[in-house]
Amino acid sequence: MSVSATTTVVFADLTGSTGVFEALGNALATEAITKLTDWIGSICIAHRGRVVKTLGDGVLALFPDGASAIAAVVEMQRAHQERLREWPNHLRMRLQVGVANGEIIDVGGDCYGDAVNVASRLSDLSGADQIWATDTVISQIARAAPGVRFRSLGAIQLKGKTETRVVYRVEWLEDDLTVNMTQPARLDLATGSGVPAGGGIILSWLDQQLAFSWIDMPIHLGRAEDAQFVVSDQRVSRLHVRIDCRNGAYVVTDLSSYGTWVRFEGSPIELPLRREECVLHGTGEIALGAPFDDFTVPTVSFRLVGAGA
Repeated sequence: MSVSATTTVVFADLTGSTGVFEALGNALATEAITKLTDWIGSICIAHRGRVVKTLGDGVLALFPDGASAIAAVVEMQRAHQERLREWPNHLRMRLQVGVANGEIIDVGGDCYGDAVNVASRLSDLSGADQIWATDTVISQIARAAPGVRFRSLGAIQLKGKTETRVVYRVEWLEDDLTVNMTQPARLDLATGSGVPAGGGIILSWLDQQLAFSWIDMPIHLGRAEDAQFVVSDQRVSRLHVRIDCRNGAYVVTDLSSYGTWVRFEGSPIELPLRREECVLHGTGEIALGAPFDDFTVPTVSFRLVGAGA
């Protein structure tokens, strides 16, 4: 057993693998996922990383510094995005990545430590096509890859941790150069009337605006009258999505027949959810039943305020 100096940990996970197993069967799906995890490992090695292990559809790797780790995961996302353009929708597996750093204990080639747990948790919370990293990782980076910016998501409570961690989202699209995504900047917390005590989420659609606090969770958006936020449109399922509060983070889960799409203010990325979930942060929109390029789709605006923003 040995204790390493401060090391940067990357946890890269594939979403959508369940659907691939259903579409291809166990043998072909396993082969496809193995090829992807091997490719992820090769990207890590090319950026001075060491692959510790693969965990089903995930990869755990260690890097000597934050700059190498961020360079590796940005290349992963960009290359994988190009790869997905040629894949049919039902076979698409997207990447979600968590990055943290700290002292690591090496035991027989495996590794343990708080940074491993944090990176894994950030990967789980981040959602498809996203990279989340702790502020200690971002502080090591003097210059990022072209087009890369970092957006602060504020202090987030992680499962099993007594203290919050300041987390950044890495905006890796090369044309993603909006003023809200400059290196590093804290998000302003929204204020105004109707803000729930202790923070919460404000939802708006047409002339309807409702505010919910964490104690109201879970809530449902849908066509049914018993939904907490009713959206009357035939493309909207009776209970289309559920919003939960988990360890201070607001998580939206698709329950619908036709799908849900999420995008965040200042980002062109649309996250398609098919019985999947993602963490909400800041301000954005949720399209119910069709993508955003359908201008008639019912679109609910959300704004996180206070402690969960």
